[in-house]
Amino acid sequence: MKSHSKDQPGSGPFISTRTPLSRRHFLRGAGVALSLPFLDAMLPSFARAQASSSPLAPGAKPRRMFAVEHNLGFVPANFFPKTPGRDYVLSPYLELIKEHRNNFTVFSGTSLPNVVGSHPTEVAWLTGAPHPASGSFKNTISLDQVVAQRLGTLTRFPSLTLSINGNTGLSFTGGGVAIPPEQKAANVYKQLFVQGTPDEVEAQILRLETGRSILDTVTDQSKDLKRKISAEDRERVDQFFTGVRTLERNLEASQGWERKPKPAVTTPVPVDPASNGLLVEKEKVMYDTVLLALQTDSTRAITLFVSGTGTPVIESKVGVTITEQYHGLSHHGKQPEKLTQLQAIDVQHFKNLNRFLDGLKAATEGGETLLDRTQVLFGSNFYDANSHLTTNLPTILAGGGFKHGQHLMFDPDNNYPLSNLHLTMLHRLGIEEKYFSSSTGTFRGMEMT
Repeated sequence: MKSHSKDQPGSGPFISTRTPLSRRHFLRGAGVALSLPFLDAMLPSFARAQASSSPLAPGAKPRRMFAVEHNLGFVPANFFPKTPGRDYVLSPYLELIKEHRNNFTVFSGTSLPNVVGSHPTEVAWLTGAPHPASGSFKNTISLDQVVAQRLGTLTRFPSLTLSINGNTGLSFTGGGVAIPPEQKAANVYKQLFVQGTPDEVEAQILRLETGRSILDTVTDQSKDLKRKISAEDRERVDQFFTGVRTLERNLEASQGWERKPKPAVTTPVPVDPASNGLLVEKEKVMYDTVLLALQTDSTRAITLFVSGTGTPVIESKVGVTITEQYHGLSHHGKQPEKLTQLQAIDVQHFKNLNRFLDGLKAATEGGETLLDRTQVLFGSNFYDANSHLTTNLPTILAGGGFKHGQHLMFDPDNNYPLSNLHLTMLHRLGIEEKYFSSSTGTFRGMEMT
């Protein structure tokens, strides 16, 4: 391997005669091993890992995000207003949440650049990772997990990943790995509010303490290694151990949460509907559980994936008789009977959203409503599932401390990046990232209160 070194005399290249480190090089100590990141000493031209930023101060005003994706879209004519601005006329679906008109913004003419490929786009709605239908696709970190990384130690749970009728969710780690979602509200409730036995609590604390001692031991083992590698590699190792130290602090914070009693709530354990066909009821019970999690400040980042493709013939009472699976109805071919059934399902989604916003607005915290402090992102990866269009995405952002009450309309043929809204959401949470995914800046027209 050849490299230039300022430490060597003369102008000729410095030729390393050291044996390259194995790609499986470990730091060992106290019977454990921790693998190193890739270094120039292992492979050339390895990208540098970014050092993580520290989270917000614990005393800061709590701000949260909740993102809900419906993966079969909505009937566009009933969703999108026809005029822009603050005096826009509510569409039929927005009429169902009209009581919150001044607490939400509706968007049109926005999409995620290069997020194309029909149904697979559902996994990129919160990541913006391009070409999800490609065989070589690798996802990237989701919006909620950026929040979890930065604010996760301020609450008992860094994030909650939820799903209705789907085995996948919306949350992905920094390496693009899917985080398995929880599908039962009762299980979420128990994690949030049911305290373990004293033995279970102490066992968890022991696991955390063991993790911390491992990190301390391995940190000591790095000194000899750093004497043997280049300045560039030393910088990478320092960055790596900055991450290790951050993890150590997180473990300490987690240990504190284990010894703190869980919040006491008077709401009983929710009863999950037994059938996947009871979609309306499933949404209600999951929304209610999310509201409890937000009210108790158990987490600052929650995602909910509502899978229409995983929903059979809907059994819930929606005002009309449903004769076909949800997915089949979404591919209606403009047949009036199918459209009528699909619209009836959409109406229930918006009624459930309205009920949830009511709950957020009724709850107060520090002189503000919970809606003031919670950004609710609601939308779909489809403009229209019937045509599989993934441009002009139906999107609403409610609450969170923005000047709402408007329809922001952008070019339907040259869409504005929805990732800009993701970045704006991060900034509202106090996370001053320069960009997120394909963002080109913060979202035009969105002002904070």
